[in-house]
Amino acid sequence: MEEIYDVVIIGAGPAGLSAGLYAGRSQMNALILERGQDGGQIAITDSIENYPGQAVQGESGPELVARMAKQAEGFGAKRASDSIQSVELNGDVKVLHGVKQDYKTHNVIIASGAHARPIGCENEGVFTGKGVSYCATCDANFFEDFEVYVVGGGNSAVEEAMYLTKFARKVTVIHRRDQLRADKHVQEKAFKNPKLHFMWDSVVVALHGEGLLSSMDVKNVKTGEITTIEADPDDGMFGLFGFVGTVPNTKIFEGTGLEMDERGYIPTDQDMHTNLPGVYAAGDVRVKSLRQVVTAAADGAIAAVQVEKSMSNY
Repeated sequence: MEEIYDVVIIGAGPAGLSAGLYAGRSQMNALILERGQDGGQIAITDSIENYPGQAVQGESGPELVARMAKQAEGFGAKRASDSIQSVELNGDVKVLHGVKQDYKTHNVIIASGAHARPIGCENEGVFTGKGVSYCATCDANFFEDFEVYVVGGGNSAVEEAMYLTKFARKVTVIHRRDQLRADKHVQEKAFKNPKLHFMWDSVVVALHGEGLLSSMDVKNVKTGEITTIEADPDDGMFGLFGFVGTVPNTKIFEGTGLEMDERGYIPTDQDMHTNLPGVYAAGDVRVKSLRQVVTAAADGAIAAVQVEKSMSNY
């Protein structure tokens, strides 16, 4: 007999793993699907400082998410590695079509998260992996003793720029405004870092190089002046890291009847219900005012409890 799950959770970030923990603990037949690495964006975060109950001295994203995954599995949540290509979300039984197989379930919790937004400059794709990166934790060591530039002005940009100063000899933050958007305590730490510099009112417009990134054009948004930044001749290249926001991983839900806003984020009520019965959204993928590990975990827990309450209908 073909297995029909009580709930399938798409994504194994903090929201998905928390949903799996609560679903498993409620004795539901729950499956967590993840196409890549557990943890979503926190898997590439060097230091987490504000998750309640974490190690006081701070810990890395991979360390925190490894404990979350172990907890979820300890309560009986099943795991599968697959990439969902399309979905059928209407009716009592929903069908998720993966690369490896199809999955049938009465309920779906969408916790697919978000990914880094491109910087938006000319030739960005050409130099991705050849000087351009979106993950300081992944690639910082490649730029040891090189010059590095970071695009963005929020918490992620500034925190990752500070992390990069552990490796690069100089890090410059390029921000389109004349002041940072990061929290004040983050800014205070950044301005005290002697290896961290700032280029205000500026955007990167084009990248150049022979194989590796070795120069870029930066435009001052107030004056229109374009400055070309060249790599140190002894280095032959420099690094450019983009932290300019995120894009939700919701493309597979287009045309399914699932409501999404103009950016692709999923609206829910306070209990994580979407506009479709039996379909919930949790974490960075949903419309919300704060995208943090703590809010993602809460979303996942709420969604799983709502699924458990609905199970009496079957």
